[in-house]
Amino acid sequence: MAPRTQFVRYRGSQVPWAGRREDKDDAGVWAVTCFAVRAGMRGRGLMYPLAAAAVEHARERGARAVEGYPIVPQPGQQVSWGEVNVGTPGPFARAGLAEVSRPTKRRRVMRLDL
Repeated sequence: MAPRTQFVRYRGSQVPWAGRREDKDDAGVWAVTCFAVRAGMRGRGLMYPLAAAAVEHARERGARAVEGYPIVPQPGQQVSWGEVNVGTPGPFARAGLAEVSRPTKRRRVMRLDL
């Protein structure tokens, strides 16, 4: 997690920008890009406290907003850790972020203005 401007890969991705008029150079918006949870600890709900801590981390460092770009597994679909490491909507919602767009069938943009 860091200012969104530091993630060069997102500049060319449709996920943060599709259907939105966001300034790609706005360093006041921080992005939670992934969660690192050790293999033996996955599936225990650790993304919830991590998402809350990410919001507080950004707030303490003067962020104007926090965004996350979670994946939404389709019913019955198995999603690998390589995909779900970006998070799912639940942890972001509990941390106060709300959905602002649906750039693809499986991805959401969630945001909290601080």
